[in-house]
Amino acid sequence: MSFEKGLKYFINGAWVEPVGATTIDVINPATEQPFAKVALGTRADVDRAVAAARAAFPAFAASAREERLALLEKIAAIYKRRFGEMGEIISREMGAPLSFATRFQAGAGMGHFRTMHGILKTYPFEEAHGATEILREPIGVIGMITPWNWPANQISCKVAAALAAGCTMVLKPSEVAPFSAILIAEMLEEAGVPAGVFNLVHGDKVVGQAMAEHPGIDCMSFTGSTGAGIDVAVRAAPTVKRVGQELGGKSANILLDDVDWSKAVTEGVKLCFRNSGQSCNAPTRMLVPADRIGEVAEIAKAAALSVKVGDPAAADSDMGPVVSDLQWRKIQDLIQSGISEGARLVTGGPGKPEGLNQGYYVKPTIFADVKPEMRIAREEIFGPVLSILPYSDEADAVRIANDHMFGLAGYVHSSDRERAKRVARQIRAGMVTVNMANADPAAPFGGYRQSGNGREWGRHGIEEYLEIKSVMGWNAA
Repeated sequence: MSFEKGLKYFINGAWVEPVGATTIDVINPATEQPFAKVALGTRADVDRAVAAARAAFPAFAASAREERLALLEKIAAIYKRRFGEMGEIISREMGAPLSFATRFQAGAGMGHFRTMHGILKTYPFEEAHGATEILREPIGVIGMITPWNWPANQISCKVAAALAAGCTMVLKPSEVAPFSAILIAEMLEEAGVPAGVFNLVHGDKVVGQAMAEHPGIDCMSFTGSTGAGIDVAVRAAPTVKRVGQELGGKSANILLDDVDWSKAVTEGVKLCFRNSGQSCNAPTRMLVPADRIGEVAEIAKAAALSVKVGDPAAADSDMGPVVSDLQWRKIQDLIQSGISEGARLVTGGPGKPEGLNQGYYVKPTIFADVKPEMRIAREEIFGPVLSILPYSDEADAVRIANDHMFGLAGYVHSSDRERAKRVARQIRAGMVTVNMANADPAAPFGGYRQSGNGREWGRHGIEEYLEIKSVMGWNAA
């Protein structure tokens, strides 16, 4: 893949020059140095992409299931061939260690195409309901806005679902990490996705706002911060388009009093710090019995100190930098707020790790004796910072977990599975994980409250992009 493609857009099946775009540097967060440029689009670029998507929609919406299955199969095969390249690009543009970026980040993207292929084989686009036939039809043109933290995952889950549903689309990836999107565009082009079905326009909020407001876009699918998601919904409201939002999180990890403390605490720390803490569903609030907080803090400290922070290209790096200087400064401010508000700093703290003066590196940081009203317990930090909060009993743990504006994910640990399931039922979040079970790419992904609305992944991902039509008398005798 040529980095020169950052200066072009993929519209109507061709790589084209933007309409009067400005350019910005794309920064490698491990070096703080630019390695390429990307062109930021305008409303005119959005107009061109939407026009292409609208023109392609009737034919693609009418395409046979078998045609769309063949496309998904081809895309997955091409993705497999370029798997290592995807890992390298993600590592360079957003800083994840190369091994993690390849196995997990690139792997998640390929997994969505494979999973969607399997689901599409038997998905019921039509079903009888007495004398009525219920038809599920593609909604139209999808506007997609994706973030930088899991770029291949978040692009692929939207694109795969839209292709399966028979929709056309316009994608605006994060301008901070645009090249994983370009690589996916190349894959779709090689697979023979019809011209106009997939369109790529780079840009900042100008492009995102134009997409949300555009009367030619029928549905917006947004992944990002809660504030930006609210702005998309407000701008989309006058055209009454559907808006799916996957937003922020501040997930509670409840450790019940019967767990293996060393195992549960260590797993919780490692998952919180995964991807440098830049995951919306990270378990950033660890809830433990009040009489165990000293023991838990020591275990957590040992786990944090075992995390090797360093060059993403190094084989022994567990954690790379965070994505940008802006993100680094936000994390530093929140770490300082934890200290100022009286939380106990167990390990880590402000500044960069020793010996890592270049790159947006953050010390793996743990606070104990955190109170629910503190900023570090309320705000999404999006960095390697864990807050340990005490609870008095099981009911108190559930209360603390649910007393939050976010409701994306939750975690429960217990040696008694039935007890864990009972607590899981009480957590007001879209996804709950019991005893660190593996993620399920066919299960719905999304949250409650200000963590968004709608669901992605699997069957629910297709249904985000379908309209329901009732035809009375279809099955009349």
